[in-house]
Amino acid sequence: MSLPTREEAWKLVCEWIQSPNLRKHALAVEAAMRAYARRFGEDEELWGITGLVHDLDYERFPNMDDQEKGHPRTALRLFREWGWPEELIEAVAGHAPFMGVPRRTLLAKTLFAVDELTGLITAVALVRPDKDIRSVKIKSIKKKWKDKRFAAGVNRADIELGAQELGIDLWEHVGVVLEAMQSIAEDLELDGRLATK
Repeated sequence: MSLPTREEAWKLVCEWIQSPNLRKHALAVEAAMRAYARRFGEDEELWGITGLVHDLDYERFPNMDDQEKGHPRTALRLFREWGWPEELIEAVAGHAPFMGVPRRTLLAKTLFAVDELTGLITAVALVRPDKDIRSVKIKSIKKKWKDKRFAAGVNRADIELGAQELGIDLWEHVGVVLEAMQSIAEDLELDGRLATK
């Protein structure tokens, strides 16, 4: 089965996703997946592209209760039609716990582990006066983690479970994802440009 190029995958993301925030989420997850691929000695292209396209249909089909089209079912169907690797398809299915697909591969476990966490880290960067992810420290994230009202939509239990499935300490995991996101601060527009002058 053939993997799309990074350029082809990004073109699809731009075609399917209009929300700038959802596109940035895709980029953040891609960066985290590439970081983990390097750490684990895995295929960086496969891992990065899996991260990039994991929410491809979310904007068009957000109703996850829709058993036919709801996210990520439409995307999974398309990935199969396009002949994409089964490992990518299984990982995208596994990142959505309600699908009931077991996360058997390291790729699937990693995608699940980084998905929610990128949202929390983004929220922490956005409440900083400088709006610069590069100045975010793990201790800032720990402090916000404890405040359940902060980024209340982020499922902390899923983040903890993801780190556990990877066999990595939670805060080491946070560090890996933070560093990956810091490396693409400009793409995420978390490079200080949003700070009020």
